[in-house]
Amino acid sequence: MKGSSFLAECKLILSNRKILIPILAVAFVPVLYAGMFLWAFLDPYDHMSDLPVAIVNQDQGAEFAGQQLQLGKELVNNLKDSDSFKFSTVSKEAGYKGLEEQDYYILVEIPENFSANATTLLDDKPEKLEIKYVPNEGANFLSSQIGETAMKEIKAEISKKITATYAETMFDQVAELADGLNQASDGAGQLTDGAVQLADGSKVLKENLEVLASKSIEFHEGIQTAAQGSKTLSTGTDQVQAGLGEIHAKLPALIEGTQSAQAGMEQMKTELPEKIAAGITGQLAGNADQLNKGIDQFEEKLGAGLTVGLTDGIASGMSEQLANQLINQQTAQMQELAAALIEKGIPAETVQQIITDAAQQAPTKAELQQQLQQQLTSNLKPQLKQGIDSGLNQGFSEFKTQLNQQLLDATTGLEDQLKTQTSPAFNQLIAGLGEINKGQLGLQQGINQLYAGSQDLNKGTHDLSAGMSQIENGAGQIQAGAGQLADGSKTLADGTVKLKDGSTELATKLAEGAKEAGSVQADDDTYDMMGEPVAVDKQEINKVPNYGTGFAPYFISLGLFVGALLMSIVFALKEPAVRPKNALQWFLGKFGVLALVGLAQAILVDFIILAVLKIEVASIPLFFVTSLITSYVYMALIQMLVTIMGDPGRFIAIVILILQLTTSAGTFPLELIPNALQPINALLPMTYSVQSFKAVISSGNFAYMWHNNVILLAYMAGFMLMTLGYFKVKIKGETLVPAVDHAA
Repeated sequence: MKGSSFLAECKLILSNRKILIPILAVAFVPVLYAGMFLWAFLDPYDHMSDLPVAIVNQDQGAEFAGQQLQLGKELVNNLKDSDSFKFSTVSKEAGYKGLEEQDYYILVEIPENFSANATTLLDDKPEKLEIKYVPNEGANFLSSQIGETAMKEIKAEISKKITATYAETMFDQVAELADGLNQASDGAGQLTDGAVQLADGSKVLKENLEVLASKSIEFHEGIQTAAQGSKTLSTGTDQVQAGLGEIHAKLPALIEGTQSAQAGMEQMKTELPEKIAAGITGQLAGNADQLNKGIDQFEEKLGAGLTVGLTDGIASGMSEQLANQLINQQTAQMQELAAALIEKGIPAETVQQIITDAAQQAPTKAELQQQLQQQLTSNLKPQLKQGIDSGLNQGFSEFKTQLNQQLLDATTGLEDQLKTQTSPAFNQLIAGLGEINKGQLGLQQGINQLYAGSQDLNKGTHDLSAGMSQIENGAGQIQAGAGQLADGSKTLADGTVKLKDGSTELATKLAEGAKEAGSVQADDDTYDMMGEPVAVDKQEINKVPNYGTGFAPYFISLGLFVGALLMSIVFALKEPAVRPKNALQWFLGKFGVLALVGLAQAILVDFIILAVLKIEVASIPLFFVTSLITSYVYMALIQMLVTIMGDPGRFIAIVILILQLTTSAGTFPLELIPNALQPINALLPMTYSVQSFKAVISSGNFAYMWHNNVILLAYMAGFMLMTLGYFKVKIKGETLVPAVDHAA
């Protein structure tokens, strides 16, 4: 019978305690591996509150936006309330000493400038908040890794708190900004009104400057005419000064001559009666000739003096009257121009400055009077000279004729009549010469004053000519400047239009900005959102609740493999209990026992996993099926290796176990192990048992589970066929020694 070999194997085991007890112990090996490991690592984070961590808080606090910041103190309180670790607040010295003595696994040090650095956000060089994290990796490496993860969460919480504080301050500033924008909008509106007024004023200014530019051309032309006249006046004064200088030089000789004539007449009156008539007559004739010449010279000098005196008197009176008329006319024109400019909108101060500058550049009344007096003198002098010369010539001619006639009459009966006839004439002539001499002396004084005045006049006319040249140049500059002002006023008018449009747009945009800024309403929820703008919504698929569930596929596979390996030590996989009839009976006898033990191991492991550790699975029946298939695959593999190779087979099994532990992706993902080991992953059965357990425990992807289970069954079939083949070879070529004989 096919089962006789299997029953013999069972009878042998039950009858031999040395075999039964080890087999029963081996049946619990997977429980020890899977159960104990999973129990120990089922959920280590559930006991994090028992991990001692030291906190050293040296923060001194700081003030920010009128608020007192104590971030270090808040952090300590939050850490203690979180129950993340077993936190203890200690001094710096005690903390580091406890870390060295392994009283603490981790030390968290908060520096004294922790809060102060939080206030440097807007500084030129903001300082980051630093927390010193000091793990004792030598005491336990994983604790430092866990602590590092916790520190990242602490960092995120601190960042959230600080950002919320900044956000609260920022929103307060936004409210103030809204008020400022409202004020700026009102100011921009006023700026717009001012721009409109400026545009109107610039238009009026443009028109008036154009008028000023046109009038400045006329003003420049008038100044040019006045300048030319001043040059002519200067030339005339030079001539007047030269003539007066000549008169001034020759007048003393004339006075001396008249004085000599007067003295001679007196001598003649005294000595004439005592002379002999004939001698007197001859001498009188000669003196008459000299007297006529002196009278002619006197006539000439007197005519010139009278001409100058009359000319100056007439010219002085007329020039003063004409100068007054010109000044009055100029003043009236200036007043009309000022009124026109003010009417056009130009400020009174600017108009007054323009009139003042023009008045300063215009000639004075005295200068105009001097210029007009010179022109009148030039025009009147020839006419007066002609009239005076005509009158004097006639008068002196009659005088000389009468004198000569009297002298001629006196020669007749001169001797008797000399005293009676000549005495009245001499008396009259001497008196006339005295009057002439007195007039000449007064004339000399007037000529002296006139000459001195002509010097001042000449200097003034030269100064006037130079000043008029400067005025002419200034008038040209005024004309050019007025033209530039007119051109600039056009640009100003265009710019004011742009200013008006821009200020209107500015007022509109500021009002919109104030409305938007004023609509910002912030509360604690807003500050929290600013502090933590991104919330991670973790939506797991195939959720693994704890480490035990995550590691279960790996440790179950490991426990079942070790159980199969130890089974090869306590149970003879090659020697039959009774002599088998064929290779199949031999194989079934041995594998039947392995199947019973594998079933027991699977049941025990599943019971511990489900009932004791309470790990949840997607399907309990399929979980058991997967456990059973996995157990049988490993039993078949160990049977094949040990049956064919003996102890070397067990060594190879151990090597396969090591390779499976590193390449099955039961702990770290396959991509994280060295590239040289990754190809081995697809060759070993534990890879597929781990994947199958993951599917039936966590993902619930039963199709994927059956896919891996089919591969496992293929492995099992292959291992069984190889063992069966070995038995077929052995049953033909060897004399089998029953296992019972070995046991005996």
